[in-house]
Amino acid sequence: MESSYAYFYLAEARLCTLRDLFFMLASGGTTLSPGDSIPGFRRVPRTGVIYVMHRAAECGFRRGSDDWANLGQGAPEVGPIEGAPPRITAISMDPAQHEYSPISGQLDLRQRIAEMYNALYRQDKPSQYTYENVSISGGGRVALTRVAAALGNINMGHFLPDYTAYEELLGIFKAFVPIPILLDAEVGYQVSIEQLKKEVLGRGLKALLISNPTNPTGQVIEGNRLAELVEMTGKYRCSLILDEFYSHYIYTGPQDGPPKMVSAAAHVRDVEKDPVVIIDGLTKNWRYPGWRISWTLGPKQTINAITSAGSFLDGGANHPFQSYILDLLDPELVVKKTAAMQRLFRKKRDYVLERLQQLGVKVEAEPEGTFYVWANLTDLPEPLDDGLSFFEAGLGENVITVPGVFFDVNPEKRRYGQYHNYCRISFGPEMETLKRGLDSLERVIAKHR
Repeated sequence: MESSYAYFYLAEARLCTLRDLFFMLASGGTTLSPGDSIPGFRRVPRTGVIYVMHRAAECGFRRGSDDWANLGQGAPEVGPIEGAPPRITAISMDPAQHEYSPISGQLDLRQRIAEMYNALYRQDKPSQYTYENVSISGGGRVALTRVAAALGNINMGHFLPDYTAYEELLGIFKAFVPIPILLDAEVGYQVSIEQLKKEVLGRGLKALLISNPTNPTGQVIEGNRLAELVEMTGKYRCSLILDEFYSHYIYTGPQDGPPKMVSAAAHVRDVEKDPVVIIDGLTKNWRYPGWRISWTLGPKQTINAITSAGSFLDGGANHPFQSYILDLLDPELVVKKTAAMQRLFRKKRDYVLERLQQLGVKVEAEPEGTFYVWANLTDLPEPLDDGLSFFEAGLGENVITVPGVFFDVNPEKRRYGQYHNYCRISFGPEMETLKRGLDSLERVIAKHR
């Protein structure tokens, strides 16, 4: 253990709480002395996944290591899957693609994305998406940052718990005020449309940021509830910003037959008038996280605004990779890919849920989507009933989890923190890794019983 982390525990008893020091270290600090900061720079926090990977590396973790199990990873396994279309294994470079990409992305790719959404979700709709409704960017965080930079001086609602990267995103831009909406464990981390309506009207929300399915709880807004949400936000002129990066990991449909995919695009009446903005990309649903390609779908006016934001934020997505995406977006291949993916990940989900039950770890709401389990540790013996301690103990057995506190989206720490008794466990890795990781967690828990 490095001296900074040894000091971390020593100072915990003398100067501040374990969690205070934890957040100091998560923000990149290794010392308590304020005089060591560089003039003009602030401490910038790491996301939960990045922090735990950094901490695990200090304990000997290396990517590809067969003696570690990364149950904290935020990416799916990327190898071939039985029944799925072949994976891309090689690319060649057109010399013209050494040039910058257009800020909004290659026109052919934008049109193909529009056609994919029309084919999958809007075949019976008179209003259809075109390339003008699509903007390409360099990954999900970049797409979200463009959207955030284009927002005005408004109140924007977001859920708790939710994706760890939202915290800094919601805090760095000062034009809008983030308003948290708490999801209760007692109702399975679901929210009624009537409750959201009260939030929109009572707090004057002009935008709602929602991951669907949600990360980390894996709950899904679908069917009539999703249609009502789209209708409600349109009626009260509240933009609905949907992170749909896990929208092909859905387990609420039949195990046989066509796969279920969920998108608000199916419920938009007019693509130019309905204030619905959808963000997706290759990272999760297509299992190409390293390509860093995402897209945003919405009314032309919104797309123009976020493209303008991209002109000063990031300058455009990776140019050469964009042409290789075209074939991946063929609707028939998307359905085939999704069916194979859901069969595999449903099997992994069921395995992890069964093992966690055997270990005495509570799961208040089984994941309907994503590849995460939101685990309640309160029935475990001390100190494992705390997500931070559970994570640290796991490192001793070469297994990585993500403490629940990272999903308390709490910009600038304006309120009391929560989710200390939770952790997120990923079933994104291969089955062999899941088995090794859960065996490790079993040993951790057995030591404290």
